[in-house]
Amino acid sequence: MNATSPITKPDHIAIIMDGNGRWAKKRRLPRVAGHRAGVKALRILIEYAVKIEMKTMTVYAFSRENWQRPAKEVDLLMDLFMAALHSEVEDLHKNNVKLTFIGDQSAFSKKLQKTINKSESITSSNSGLCLNVAANYSGRWDMIQAFQSISKDIASNRKTADDISEELIGEKLSLAGHKDPDLFIRTGGEQRVSNFLLWQQAYTELYFTDTLWPDFDVEQFDLALDWFTKRQRRFGKTSEQVEQDHNS
Repeated sequence: MNATSPITKPDHIAIIMDGNGRWAKKRRLPRVAGHRAGVKALRILIEYAVKIEMKTMTVYAFSRENWQRPAKEVDLLMDLFMAALHSEVEDLHKNNVKLTFIGDQSAFSKKLQKTINKSESITSSNSGLCLNVAANYSGRWDMIQAFQSISKDIASNRKTADDISEELIGEKLSLAGHKDPDLFIRTGGEQRVSNFLLWQQAYTELYFTDTLWPDFDVEQFDLALDWFTKRQRRFGKTSEQVEQDHNS
C-alpha cells in the first residue's frame, strides 16, 4: 500500500486522554475518581483495539508539564499509575499486547521505575498490539534528547553533520521503529496537541471531541475511526494525484 492509498483502519493511533478531572467534578467526586474512571475507559479501548487487530496505540499518560499540578494530585496519580500496572499487566500479556513506556523515567520513584521495567519485560515478546505509554514525556524533550544523541555521535566521529536527515532523527526519537501516527484523538474539548509527539505527527489526522475521556467508549472510538476513513491523506500531493495513484 502506498502512502496515499485509502486506509480503512489506522495502523497507529495517538491519544490524549483529557477530561478525567472535569468528569469527576461534574459528579461532585474527587479528581482521582475521574482518573480511576479513565483507567477503566482505557482498558475497554485496549480490549477493542486488540479485537480489531490494531497495530499500535500511543497514549499520553503523564506529561512533563503535569508535575506543575498540585502535589497531592501528582502523588495520587503516581499511586494510581503503580496500581494500574500491577492490576493490568497480566491481562495485557494474555491478550498478546506489548507494553512500552516512552519518556524520562528518571523522575519517577525507584519502585515505580522497577514496576515499569518489569511490565515491559513481561510483555516484551508479545506480537499483538503495541501499546506505548508516554509518561513524563514531551515532544520537545523527545527532540532534544534525539539531537543530543546525534551531537555525541558527531563528536565521537561516528556521524558527520552531513549524515543528519529525517531518517536519522527518527531513529533517535522515542518511537523509533514505529510508523508515525495515522490518527490523533484528543478528548475533552481542547484542540491542541499539547507537546505530544511533535515530530511524529507532522502528517497525522487530528480528531477532537468534546467527550470527556471516561465517557469515550467503543461507540465514540468507532466514530473517530469512521471520520478517519473519510479523510484523503495527500502528504503534499493534490487530490487529483492521490486519486490517480489509487486508480493506477
